[in-house]
Amino acid sequence: MQIKENDVDHKQEDIFHTRCHIQNKECSMIIDGGSCINVASDTFVKKLNLSCIKHPRPYRSHWLNECGEVKVTKQALIVFAIGKYSDEVMCDVVPMHATHLLLGRP
Repeated sequence: MQIKENDVDHKQEDIFHTRCHIQNKECSMIIDGGSCINVASDTFVKKLNLSCIKHPRPYRSHWLNECGEVKVTKQALIVFAIGKYSDEVMCDVVPMHATHLLLGRP
């Protein structure tokens, strides 16, 4: 079976919605092949009382919410599970309403 180049490019931009477990709580997750960052909702991080650290390279972002520019200054290590698979990922903490956790490509 051969895959056309256009099909490969298209699949890298697919968005996959799923649920995961973090601290035994069910959470929403989006895996976005077209994104290169990992972000967690600031409300979600506060609700679960997750520890945050200062972001090593703070930056500004425009696309995550409708409030305009957002300064990203914190990160949190998120330990999650999907079924029997578990992992941890460092996420930038941002105001976001679309999902609890958004993972991009590494």
